[in-house]
Amino acid sequence: MDNPALTLGLAMALGMLSQVIARKFHLPGIVVLLAAGVLFGPDGFNWILPESLGPALHIIVGFAVAVILFEGGMNLRISRIKREESAIRGLITIGALITLVGGTLSTLVFLGWDFRTSILFGTLIIVTGPTVISPLLKRVRIHHGVSTVLEAEGILLDAIGAIVAVVALEVALSPSGLSLIKGVFHIISRLAVGAVLGIIGGGLLTLLFRIRRLVPEGLENVFILSWVFALFQIANATSPESGIAAVTVAGMTIGNSNTYIHRELLEFKEQLTVLMIGMLFILLAADVRITDIQLLGLKGVLTVLFLMIVIRPLSVFSSTVNTDLDTRHKLLLSWIAPRGIVAAAVASLFAFEMNQHGYDGTQLRALVFLLITMTVLSAGLTGGWVSSMLNLRRKSESGWIILGAHEVARLLARLLKQGGNEVICIDEDPNACRLAENEGIKVFYGNALEDRTLQRAEPDIRKGIIALSGNEEVNFIFSQRAKHLGKEMIILTGIKQKDEGITSKMVSDSGGRIPFGRPVDIDLWSTWIRKGYTKYSSYEMDENLDFKLSDPTMIGLILPIVSGRLGSLIPVDDHLNIKKGDFVTFLINTQKEDEADIWLKSHGFNPGNVSGPGLALYSQLHS
Repeated sequence: MDNPALTLGLAMALGMLSQVIARKFHLPGIVVLLAAGVLFGPDGFNWILPESLGPALHIIVGFAVAVILFEGGMNLRISRIKREESAIRGLITIGALITLVGGTLSTLVFLGWDFRTSILFGTLIIVTGPTVISPLLKRVRIHHGVSTVLEAEGILLDAIGAIVAVVALEVALSPSGLSLIKGVFHIISRLAVGAVLGIIGGGLLTLLFRIRRLVPEGLENVFILSWVFALFQIANATSPESGIAAVTVAGMTIGNSNTYIHRELLEFKEQLTVLMIGMLFILLAADVRITDIQLLGLKGVLTVLFLMIVIRPLSVFSSTVNTDLDTRHKLLLSWIAPRGIVAAAVASLFAFEMNQHGYDGTQLRALVFLLITMTVLSAGLTGGWVSSMLNLRRKSESGWIILGAHEVARLLARLLKQGGNEVICIDEDPNACRLAENEGIKVFYGNALEDRTLQRAEPDIRKGIIALSGNEEVNFIFSQRAKHLGKEMIILTGIKQKDEGITSKMVSDSGGRIPFGRPVDIDLWSTWIRKGYTKYSSYEMDENLDFKLSDPTMIGLILPIVSGRLGSLIPVDDHLNIKKGDFVTFLINTQKEDEADIWLKSHGFNPGNVSGPGLALYSQLHS
């Protein structure tokens, strides 16, 4: 069975099968992968033998890590980081330092390791695991502020921590006794080289894809993949181990750009990353011996528990002083800190290098894998319960999904957000997505008719969807797909004409409603907003009049957007009955403002006189 090709093929297949099983039974994927690696490795069926790969193992690991961190960088939106900037900065500096010191001291005290091995372990556990955290967050549905911090911490620390760890290894194994000052210089220089090359590489790639016909259709994804591999190795050749930082920064550069290829790339790299993660964990887990973990005994378990219960909370609370995070957020951050693929990969590299220099690195690797297993199990199995106890778990029927990020969609999203609703926009126009993000709106770039794009918005936990693209056929198809993917929800389908194309009867028969109470030319109103021909204002219904939102006399004058009733803000639709005491926020055509004002007053609406239960919401919208 000493067949490297067979080992690699089986690792890929078992990696994918393990993740399928994990998703099917709602288990932490990494736990199933680790178990499969051990089961089919030398301590099990002896089918997967990482040693048969020889030096190629570390090359394969390097390429796989490059793809994984490139993906992580692409998902890291600068606008989201800025909102939690202080906490993230603290965790990747002060928090990382405390973790390093805590990891070093814990192995010195509990396991009696020598200082060299202990400090190497301390550097190894700086990193958390974005590839573990991301699926966990999707399953657990943690509060967005916490999830942003966890994702950013994991992605940024993977790049920083890996370089710190490798430099620490160089210092530890240097026969000439590489000084600490030189070590710090090496860390800074490699991060700088990686960052610069990442910006250059990501920038060039972005530029290339802004020229639509430069890269032939169908070759975009493999072109980018080859670019990532080349950038990783060029950076490493320029400055050892700087490739990790380079691909992370390149991913961030592309992920925050307006390239047309962004959607296709996201889909491709997500699938590729799943393959890479599965293969890596199988190979690396198979490379660990059960006897090595058993030798750690109770002291090893106590070491990990000390890191989880004492050091992690200490690092979180110390590094998030004077931030917007309250105690509940800090407690949740303290509990959820799983280690992932980078820690496992670097630990395997350490074990190999230490053994080559006459030091025993097996216990070091075994402890890292024990830490990975215990942190993933604790976060995966109890993360949801802990977040619920702290009241930081997003509830089902939370917020709205809006198809479109144009001017009207963004206005509706902002108003719903100000009223306390969570809102996600989906659009495949990169400029519209950019504008939405700049306005603080969460947005997904992609084709909403593809299930994977829609599933990213988690339709199963949403209150409803609002389809507002300029194409009513797309709106109708999107509404039906959302209905099938999600649970019982409110479906609002935008149409242009009452009795042509997608008709109001078709929408009604499908169980949907019509946003704004009537067919609307979304493109026309978006143009008016863009040209500055509109304003929005709220009016309270003073009288119980027989008011119909479908009244044709309001066309071109006003557009009802949201309504407030009993402290709740909802989008206007054709099922809504406006009653006395309700207020409605209208988009008003300022080119016909006088006519609009007359119409509103004649239909029982009084501007600037909102009172009662709707006053608080009104104040939020117009603050």
